[in-house]
Amino acid sequence: MRRLAGLLGCGVLGCSLLSGCAFNSLFINYPSQLAPVRQSLASNNPAEHLKDLGDNIHGNDGLLYAQEAGRVAQISGDFAASQGFYASAIAAYEAFDAKATLSASQLGANAGALVLNDNVIPYRGPGFERILVHQYQALNFLMQKQLDGALVEVRRANELQALEQARYEKSSTEVRDMANGTVNAEQARLGQAAGSVSSSFLNAYSYYTTGLLHELLGNGNDAFIDYRKAAQISPGNPYLEQDLLRLARELEMPQLEEFERQFGQAEMPQSGQGQLVLMLERGLVPEKQALTVPFTINGNWQSVSLATYPGVPLPLPEVQVTGLGEPLTMAPLADIDALAINALKEDLPLMLLRQVARVVTKAEMASSIQSERKKANGGFDGGVIAMQIFNLVTEQADRRSWLTLPRQALLARRFVNPGDYSLALANHTGQSVSIEAGKTTLVWAVETGNLLRFYSIIL
Repeated sequence: MRRLAGLLGCGVLGCSLLSGCAFNSLFINYPSQLAPVRQSLASNNPAEHLKDLGDNIHGNDGLLYAQEAGRVAQISGDFAASQGFYASAIAAYEAFDAKATLSASQLGANAGALVLNDNVIPYRGPGFERILVHQYQALNFLMQKQLDGALVEVRRANELQALEQARYEKSSTEVRDMANGTVNAEQARLGQAAGSVSSSFLNAYSYYTTGLLHELLGNGNDAFIDYRKAAQISPGNPYLEQDLLRLARELEMPQLEEFERQFGQAEMPQSGQGQLVLMLERGLVPEKQALTVPFTINGNWQSVSLATYPGVPLPLPEVQVTGLGEPLTMAPLADIDALAINALKEDLPLMLLRQVARVVTKAEMASSIQSERKKANGGFDGGVIAMQIFNLVTEQADRRSWLTLPRQALLARRFVNPGDYSLALANHTGQSVSIEAGKTTLVWAVETGNLLRFYSIIL
């Protein structure tokens, strides 16, 4: 029992003192903690809990809280505040990159993880979250008419996509080597839930934003490259196809004839027209759920708890945009929920490796306690029972993830005559936009619950 108490002290109290960890995440799952924040996004006061999020950005889950705070401020229209929170998240990612050796806090956290759960480990988001931080930071710059700063961020996002792809390809052999029947089955199920999205790190939304920025800055060739990458990731998007056709014609590219065979004729702007680019985000990414698997080792009950996404997401209805003459049907640009599902699928073998290490550690602890009791001439073996209770209480799945992200991003684009227009989209009417000749009106709209927040800027 003294050995158990020592481990408890090192694993829980030591974690709190050394790493400043978010103690609640050990025993209260993260989705429950963030539920009030998600609920507030569907209210008239989306920033209600922003201060609470900001107060936690220096703790064990500081990177995650910085991402959440940046997103909440951005949805609220406070792009400058969002910029500061995202800068903190970017700095946290860079700090992770810079750590070549384990610090004392990391040692404490990872030692605790061997007897507690993965929530002790400082949060470092999956690759797709890091990519989206830079993409959303670029949006903050855009909405403040700082195009050069926006371009820096989207370039970094695209660099990270290439790095994540290389990292995944390098680790794919190791992943196959670690897989087992249960993990293979769960990966297959998650792959089905993700639909046609085959990776977590390739994001057409990011490439499209980069292409749009290049085009606004007069870099047609660079815009074409990124639009083409976006079209390869999100095939069948008619607006991406039209962008490729239009630029291929404007730049007299040899691919024009091939594109015309695939996509038809380009719709070119008429003299004096401006263009509307509408990006709509809707819904919220799903929460991770816990999957608990009980079993015995040396006659003692143990259990592991893995994070997963249950079920296949129901498809979302189409979104029509009216008020510009002929209605527009928005086209999906990125399914963020599928990126999240794929990220979990890619991480499952490593999660299993950590779980195996934890099970072995707990089994050794239980065996040691049982041996000590036998040496003490038997009696009621309360130590083993206490160990089983300890396992039950502490074995919690790591359900942390960036929960204020949208479920889906959609795109529409059209050249229209100058003037003021009142748009209706996704059952929300009276959204006013102005179009100027030769300029681009960028609209970023976010639908949460029954509310639509609608931000526009002329560039």
